[in-house]
Amino acid sequence: MIKKIAIFILFISLVSCQYFEKQVPDEKKLLEQELKKINWDEVDEFPSVLQCDTIKDAEVKKQCFFDYLTQTIQDRIGIDTLQILYPEMDTIEVKVTINPDASLQFEPQFSKDSVTYDRTKIDSILTARLSDFPKVEPAIKRGVKVKTQFVLPVIIKVEN
Repeated sequence: MIKKIAIFILFISLVSCQYFEKQVPDEKKLLEQELKKINWDEVDEFPSVLQCDTIKDAEVKKQCFFDYLTQTIQDRIGIDTLQILYPEMDTIEVKVTINPDASLQFEPQFSKDSVTYDRTKIDSILTARLSDFPKVEPAIKRGVKVKTQFVLPVIIKVEN
């Protein structure tokens, strides 16, 4: 009886060794698989400002952020200078870059056929008017603050 138990235990231990000999996955392949799963065009958390932080719904919070950003830029650059220099300009496209360190960059965007505007002058006006822009929290992707860019149409001239 003891001999049968010993043979049985020996048999089980020989067969079970196969279960312990699993291949260790290749580190590079695992990394590639994970990188393919990530949608690099979307962020987990959109950038935010203090005025929108209490909003729980992601879409409403995102809209609040864009509305706040557009309105603040509009208020600051639409005051006088651009309206006086370019009375025919009613809207300007502004490319906003929010860096991971929460620094901001504003860059005017022009269509290829708009050669009548002094790009350098408009850029310097944007830089001067938006230099002390309120703090914006950067977007978050997988727990890491990331750079985001988007273009906002900013209305300069409001029809009365």
